[in-house]
Amino acid sequence: MQVGFVGLGTMGARMASNLQKAGYKLIVNDLRKDAAASHIAAGAVWADTPRAVAEQSEVILTSLPEPPDVEKVALAADGLLAGIKRGAAWFDLSTNSQSLVKKLSAAFAEKGAHMLDAPVSGGQAGAENGVLTVMCGGKEDAYASAEPVIAAYARMCKLLGPAGSGQLTKMVNQICIAGLVQGLSEGIHFAKKSGLDVNAVIETISKGAAQSWQMENRYKTMNDGKFDFGFAVEWMRKDLSICIAEARSNGANLPVTALVDQFYAEVEKMGGKRWDTSSLLARLQR
Repeated sequence: MQVGFVGLGTMGARMASNLQKAGYKLIVNDLRKDAAASHIAAGAVWADTPRAVAEQSEVILTSLPEPPDVEKVALAADGLLAGIKRGAAWFDLSTNSQSLVKKLSAAFAEKGAHMLDAPVSGGQAGAENGVLTVMCGGKEDAYASAEPVIAAYARMCKLLGPAGSGQLTKMVNQICIAGLVQGLSEGIHFAKKSGLDVNAVIETISKGAAQSWQMENRYKTMNDGKFDFGFAVEWMRKDLSICIAEARSNGANLPVTALVDQFYAEVEKMGGKRWDTSSLLARLQR
């Protein structure tokens, strides 16, 4: 199966590497050709445009920063839609709005191709280790044909419904994370102010109902005041803005999410735009 990959940034580069390790020969494209250097050295073929990627691929994956980037890569004159083959499937791994996904899915269906939303969770470490969680929306037959490809960089992948369902599920994911990180930050802050040994506290409560991925993977760096890694605050704010906009549309109430988004705005003002999302603790310790 010929696999195309567009967008070799922090996440995309690591997913593409895992695809190559799994034996897939890639056709790659990025705004910067030097971003593809290591992949080309490992056997990938460079394509000058997303259109050229689509013309040579049965399955196409894109990992892009913002919704406007996704739309441009898809619909520009040299974009995916202009080159995609009948029956081919495009999986967008970016976090996006449900409305844009539905628009793009309809456009690709008119050409006899498939567009599926397949956002990921697990961050840079998950991408590097091939253990991401992937939330998909789209047609079942198109999903089934590409499931082995996705398995090269994920430990969990599930089709959750029609186009847009993956994005809605990613919104649920980010809503849950926002509250968890704030709660963990307040817990560590409270423990420090109380004179407790944070390591001993977390070792104890992590075996009970308070346990979470954030606690297991972030409390040590949080306690040490290290935030220069991981999923950036500015990326999380982009995701939360999508969640809040969708909530306005569907009538959901997200008071904690909206509040945490404002806390992240304060972290950005502290110079933490590219800090890990666990930097909510830094705001409390100013």
